[in-house]
Amino acid sequence: MPTAPHTAVLGLGAMGLPMATRLAAHLPVTAYDIAEDRRALVTEAGGAAATSPAEAARNADIVLLAVRDQSQVEGALFARHGAAETLRPGATVVLTSTVGPDAARTTAARLAEKGILTVDAPVSGGPVRAGNGDLLIVVGAEDKALDQARPVLGLLASTLTLVGPRPGDGQSLKAINQLLAGVHIAAAAEAIALARALGLDPATVVESLRHGAAGSFMFADRGPRMVETYADGPDPEVKSRLDIFVKDMGIVTGIAKDAHVPVPLASAAQQLYLLGEGAGLAAHDDSSVVTVLSPKNNSPEGDAR
Repeated sequence: MPTAPHTAVLGLGAMGLPMATRLAAHLPVTAYDIAEDRRALVTEAGGAAATSPAEAARNADIVLLAVRDQSQVEGALFARHGAAETLRPGATVVLTSTVGPDAARTTAARLAEKGILTVDAPVSGGPVRAGNGDLLIVVGAEDKALDQARPVLGLLASTLTLVGPRPGDGQSLKAINQLLAGVHIAAAAEAIALARALGLDPATVVESLRHGAAGSFMFADRGPRMVETYADGPDPEVKSRLDIFVKDMGIVTGIAKDAHVPVPLASAAQQLYLLGEGAGLAAHDDSSVVTVLSPKNNSPEGDAR
């Protein structure tokens, strides 16, 4: 495996695009996305664009998948013109998407039949940190696969944690991460909804509490965006779609059920995201879930006063 492996990036969404552009500054990169304008942004950053996953992967040592869910993973790899058609034996697929342990193991087994290695490496940190190489990446992979992927992962991660030797191990830890993140966002939404009902300025509440014992990364990050949701003008920029947490909390509650572990807080948070999806917020920023609890047209001063 070369020290600057030819890397194909499949999926140029909120996380895939900044990862691709960062890698393109250091490695030969060929990228694919269904959106032509997203592919053009990679070429502007020094990479090349392909018109199918198979074309992107044709000469690749590493294929980095940054798609939304397992359906898209299967399409990018195994559908007609998928990357598995052209990937050579000995190449490595790096799965950065959150798809759950069983899906990662199934994908790895199908690739292994073709002599292709898999690194289960779900990422956390958001688009800005992705572009700066400051992601948290948790990995499930055998040594050979991880060694081959290190030149790519090292450019993307400030924290790289090897969880275990099997694909699926990284997904398990990522599910726990998403349990905490999803519950924290839901708790932040409840706090801001209550603050509005009590006639408090939500911006003051966020600024006051974000630095104290009640604060969390998600409260500090999503809180200001929740406040922005109620301001006149356009909705906040979509940095993390609400339907991502519909998917991820579904993974959390599903694997918890299989493990016979009760997760009442995660289950409650999942219901809140489902309510948001039902209210038409699926493609909005996940901070918009606050409006399920405190609609925009509610008076900021409730009856409690």
